[in-house]
Amino acid sequence: MPRCLVTGGAGFIGSHLVERLLELGHEVTILDDLSTGQRPNLDRVVSHPKCELRVGSITDPVVLGEVVRGVDVIYHLAAAVGVKLVADDPVRTIETNIYPFDVLLRLAVQGGNAGKGPRIFLASTSEVYGKNPKERWCEEDDLLLGPTSRPRWAYGCSKAIDEFLALAYHRKYNLKIVVGRFFNVVGPRQVGHYGMVIPRFVDQALDGGPVVVYDDGGQTRCFAHVREVVDSIIRLMETEAAVGRIFNIGSDEAVTIRQLAEEIISRVDSKVKIDYLPYHRAYGEDFEDVRRRVPDVTRLAETIGSKPVIPLGAILDDIIRWKRAERGK
Repeated sequence: MPRCLVTGGAGFIGSHLVERLLELGHEVTILDDLSTGQRPNLDRVVSHPKCELRVGSITDPVVLGEVVRGVDVIYHLAAAVGVKLVADDPVRTIETNIYPFDVLLRLAVQGGNAGKGPRIFLASTSEVYGKNPKERWCEEDDLLLGPTSRPRWAYGCSKAIDEFLALAYHRKYNLKIVVGRFFNVVGPRQVGHYGMVIPRFVDQALDGGPVVVYDDGGQTRCFAHVREVVDSIIRLMETEAAVGRIFNIGSDEAVTIRQLAEEIISRVDSKVKIDYLPYHRAYGEDFEDVRRRVPDVTRLAETIGSKPVIPLGAILDDIIRWKRAERGK
């Protein structure tokens, strides 16, 4: 079985990925500085005989060199994430997302002959599409980022540079790289501290409300369960036809944020009210948002034979159960 490295493995998506890899029999090393990831996310795996947790930062090239040595597959999930974190600290976003990935790619090239280095999965984001006005975004669409005076676009721009780097290393050094653009991945263990909407809404509803919707609630999004996203990632890394390509990874079931709030309230407490908050009060005067973010997942489905399909209602029920269980501890 392959030896795997998961950067950001204590995070929401990373911890679910680690669990699944161990279930499949892989050896897994986790690198995480626990700044946004949480050690309790790893409670189920940290004592596993094939799992090693290395607490350290991907911005430390010495540590990165140590954990990359000898691995067969790298899942690079470590990043500055979340709309609020990006808006509050764009410098951290840029420094965390770009420089360490460049070092990781160089280490991968040094660690093997042409085409023999580790396979690499780059976790990218739907944010790279920026303000593209299409109804559904496909992988070959143009990117339309906002002005550099708006820090909100720093995240999408930094991950787009990561994608350019990844594909350039694939072409020049034949590194086997797959890029996945995540669209609103949700599920148990996700927290609302960094602008993630579903855990924030569920917490507010469980607290008796109000559920606070930013702007008018007409923004359209799609939400995929982390379990299906993790399975998609692993299958892509096992599929030769995926190498050197970009894939949207997410659900294509669209819902407005207002409808999302109503769905959560109906499941928690129908008496909870909705309040509306202007963006400038939530994120500052220079914040911009995207009205519609819906992926075309045709390429994913054609390549691995599946796509995330768990309906929103079932996803919300799962998250609400988890939240209630956490509060009962």
